[in-house]
Amino acid sequence: MKAMERISKMRQRLLEVSEELEVANVELKRLADVDGLTGLANRRYMDRFLSHEVARCSRSNEPLTVIMCDIDEFKLYNDFYGHLKGDDCIKMIANTLMSSLKRATDLAARFGGEEFALILPNTTEQDANKLAEQVRESVEELNIMHEKSSVQNYITLSMGVYNAIPTKMLRSEDYLGLADKALYHAKQTGRNRVVNYSDIA
Repeated sequence: MKAMERISKMRQRLLEVSEELEVANVELKRLADVDGLTGLANRRYMDRFLSHEVARCSRSNEPLTVIMCDIDEFKLYNDFYGHLKGDDCIKMIANTLMSSLKRATDLAARFGGEEFALILPNTTEQDANKLAEQVRESVEELNIMHEKSSVQNYITLSMGVYNAIPTKMLRSEDYLGLADKALYHAKQTGRNRVVNYSDIA
């Protein structure tokens, strides 16, 4: 009788442990996809998400937008104010990006360092430009002091937008590359602006 009770207790404990392991595994998987500093999606997850959306939008013949964002003259900010302030600044920008997205299907990701990406499935070029401009203005409104900036005396954001319906010739890395070209153009022409790839192509 006692042996049966012990077996029953052991079985119960095994069930509890396997449930705890399952919860821990789910959390580990989630953490593997999240940027530790900002809580946004990390680069690895973003790459998977973008590939999936390129394939899906191609099948459904829907437009897909990638917006690349870069904090203007962030190295100067980091050097002058220190890395802790730099981290705080990155977190505030990340929160602004996150709160700007209104649909569960959109994704905000930390691309690396002070660069971010927004992926907006089934979004027109006009709507993408509007959102990018809202984000740029929201970052200005944070009014984060940046005495060393040649743009303004507060933190600003440069943004590059690429929008197209995916084709067999258009891969996920093309979206990133062309949005990045638009971003580069934004930085070359004075920063703190949104540039659409279609305006420079």
